Amino acid sequence: MKFSIITPNFNGARFLAETLDSVAAQRTTGVEVEHWIVDGGSTDGSLAIIRPHLGVDTHLLTEPDGGPASAINKGLSRATGDIIGWLNADDRYYPDALARVALVMRAHPASTFCFGGCRIVDEAGAEIRRTITRLKELFFPLSTRFTFQCINYISQPAMFFRRAVWQQTGPLREDLAAAFDYEFILRLWHCGGAVRVPGAPLADFRWHPGSISGQTYHRQFREEWEAAAADTGRCSPQALIHLVVRYGIIAGYSFMAARRKVS
Repeated sequence: MKFSIITPNFNGARFLAETLDSVAAQRTTGVEVEHWIVDGGSTDGSLAIIRPHLGVDTHLLTEPDGGPASAINKGLSRATGDIIGWLNADDRYYPDALARVALVMRAHPASTFCFGGCRIVDEAGAEIRRTITRLKELFFPLSTRFTFQCINYISQPAMFFRRAVWQQTGPLREDLAAAFDYEFILRLWHCGGAVRVPGAPLADFRWHPGSISGQTYHRQFREEWEAAAADTGRCSPQALIHLVVRYGIIAGYSFMAARRKVS
């Protein structure tokens, strides 16, 4: 089972080496990994960090793009693996993450995608926002398309899908600034079920003021609700539940932002 991992990057040098090393480390567990690094024309020294990682199975595409969804789509069109994931230039995998994914996907051939645990970490790599992580994990045993339409509990760095399914769903929506991953996973549900990878987290999602979630969470949750409403109908129970969840999460994020300003 071959993996294709896509890393979009634009001036992400600060955390990029750790991201690339975490992908390369997957090969030490016997997993075949094709890595596409899609750079949008960085000027911060990213290319100097990337070049030592290049080789037979690690490729660089550097040219202007329309943002992260555009960059990921370029990688998707070039991917040749059986299983695909994308890892942003500030996130990281756990050492045996892809080996564990491979075991689960082999054991559940009818599942179109899988997901697992994902910590939220800060700029120094220390875990933060444990309450949010635990809340998401509460929904893991209840995972269904209905549940996911109500609340986004799947963390994108810890989500992987079969390439054959992507050929059915089509590319990421490049008109979405922050919820293109959630909208894409909604489409994956139409192609079949999901399976959870049990045990320890698969990845770390790095939250910092410069991240998409740090900068545009109001737009992110609006786009997520619009995607859910389009998938289920604006007056459906799922859309109404999601609307309540949306404003609850925004209130929580706004409270945390206010606390950071005070401190």
